[in-house]
Amino acid sequence: MFSYALGYEDKGSCPSYKFLRFIDQCVDYKTRDEFLWYEIYDFDSSLWKSLDITPHWRILCHQPGVSLKGNTYWPASQRNTNDVIDDHIICFDFTSESFGPLLRLPFDAGDEDYVTLSYVREEKLAVLLTHNEAGPMEFEIWITTKIEAEKVLWSKFLRVLEPDHNSLITGDSFFIDEDKKVAMGFEEDYSKTFNIAGEAGYYKKLKFVERLGGNIHCRAKACSYVPSLVQIKQPAAVGKRKHQNDLEKQRCDQNMSSLVSLNKRGTVWW
Repeated sequence: MFSYALGYEDKGSCPSYKFLRFIDQCVDYKTRDEFLWYEIYDFDSSLWKSLDITPHWRILCHQPGVSLKGNTYWPASQRNTNDVIDDHIICFDFTSESFGPLLRLPFDAGDEDYVTLSYVREEKLAVLLTHNEAGPMEFEIWITTKIEAEKVLWSKFLRVLEPDHNSLITGDSFFIDEDKKVAMGFEEDYSKTFNIAGEAGYYKKLKFVERLGGNIHCRAKACSYVPSLVQIKQPAAVGKRKHQNDLEKQRCDQNMSSLVSLNKRGTVWW
């Protein structure tokens, strides 16, 4: 399962868009064998390039990234530890085409907790911690007051108790209104109820007349949207993969062969 991220290198009035895709998974839990494949696509040149990356972090394959000012951030954990707990974030810089250091989140997440990222007006990151333990559920949201390559500062935005043990906002996605100090999101993954929660017990439900897409298996997500007139250059020939040189093609072929071999073996992915 590939993970994808869209970003850009800032070149003034004309940003250069790229997307990163990667597989970073344990293929055998007992032997700790791993399969790593990181590569980047440049829309300007229509070329693929393999990235030589040795990760000191782990991003779970179901964790979506959040784009902010051309770069992408994910919840992440330290690699080579017994506990896979998202208590950090990590950034991929599309200009340097590299990952930065792990940046600590402002709380301690537990084994059963969920950590989800969002952003505020393309200016700040927001992080939702959903406590999923015995007793009343609760969620808390923090917003960055400063974010740099090697330093991030946070301020607590909202904390809400959920006495009925029902998740008011799912750990899949959310967004916030800073001025009204409320958080918004879908109640459940397949629900047609959109919730707005705030301070002092403020709570409002919005019901959709029909389930989204008319399909009970549609997965509802909420996210902020910043309009843009930027057009991304389309590939010259769809379906044909262009490489910078023969070495790039060889790397790609080797990775694809390994991937096919692992799938044929019926390898358990973690």
